[in-house]
Amino acid sequence: MKLAGFELRRVAMPLVAPFRTSFGTETERDILLVKAVGDGPDGWGECVAMSDPLYSSEYVAAAVDVMCRFLIPALGQAGIGSAVAVGEALEPFKGHRMSKAALEMAVLDAELRLEERSLARELGSAADRVPCGVSVGIHDSIPALLDAVDGYLGQGYVRIKLKIEPGWDVEPVAAVRERFGDGILLQVDANTAYTLADTRQLAKLDAFDLLLIEQPLPEDDILGHAELAQRVSTPICLDESITSAQVAAAAITLGATSVINIKPGRVGGYLEARKIHDVARAHGVPVWCGGMLETGLGRAANIALASLPGFTLPGDVSASSRFWARDITEPWVMADGRLTVPQGPGLGVAPLPDVLDEVTTWTQFVPLA
Repeated sequence: MKLAGFELRRVAMPLVAPFRTSFGTETERDILLVKAVGDGPDGWGECVAMSDPLYSSEYVAAAVDVMCRFLIPALGQAGIGSAVAVGEALEPFKGHRMSKAALEMAVLDAELRLEERSLARELGSAADRVPCGVSVGIHDSIPALLDAVDGYLGQGYVRIKLKIEPGWDVEPVAAVRERFGDGILLQVDANTAYTLADTRQLAKLDAFDLLLIEQPLPEDDILGHAELAQRVSTPICLDESITSAQVAAAAITLGATSVINIKPGRVGGYLEARKIHDVARAHGVPVWCGGMLETGLGRAANIALASLPGFTLPGDVSASSRFWARDITEPWVMADGRLTVPQGPGLGVAPLPDVLDEVTTWTQFVPLA
């Protein structure tokens, strides 16, 4: 495969409802898409960086800059022709994993389309369908939260994740358990909002039989998570802290996590995500696929990843309608609380040209030479 360059494209996608977490509220996503262009089929990638550096240090404008200034020129100099070569060529550049992941995803999609192989098969899929969980943001009131959860359960979601923060934790969790009972799979996500000083408050969540508490402490506090895991009975799941297979292995060894949320964009791509899956599975640690409010492109890749055998917990692989009134691909629609793993070449999906043009706010082609 010989690549000519990458088309970078920013699209503006309004959310169907505001999505509030401990680090902010989103009403619209400014999404950077990447298209690998060469002598074969085009390949698509999606950068999951947000508009502001709140979830991580990366943000959309910086992703555009680092791709144009450093990453794409480095790929040109290396003469890359495969997705594996992308990671090798970009390894000298520190950080910027979401940008690297988007470029790798685009090349991987193009490569697999050319070879007429699916991403699911390439990663090692073991299922035709994957169960769907939904992430429920922080609401203005308990009744509003209960109405939202009721709606998602009615749609068929098999697992509920509640975003929490100091002042919005025990009470909403208790209300959901009381209203819907012990039969629903329930977990919480703090997005680094607590410190070890909050251990007593977090321990109160043990009463509600949660699947896990996701990323309660700051991402760099691995030892703090290990200590917290000794003080609470609810399993600790790491998200932001896990940036590579090496870090995953260290966190498991230290006892900092007994469940891992794998987000491909956060770890530098789907090939590294597979390595983390393999490390966790070797240690008997369950994993699940996190979401970053992706379009149908990123959602297709996440569904493929979530079909690997170690993904034994429902992930944040929601239907398109969870976030978008209209997706840029054919919409992902749940059936019986599950989504079908794409089997077509590459991602198995592509943008709808008319819809893509309508939401595009900026585009630029960056040649490799």
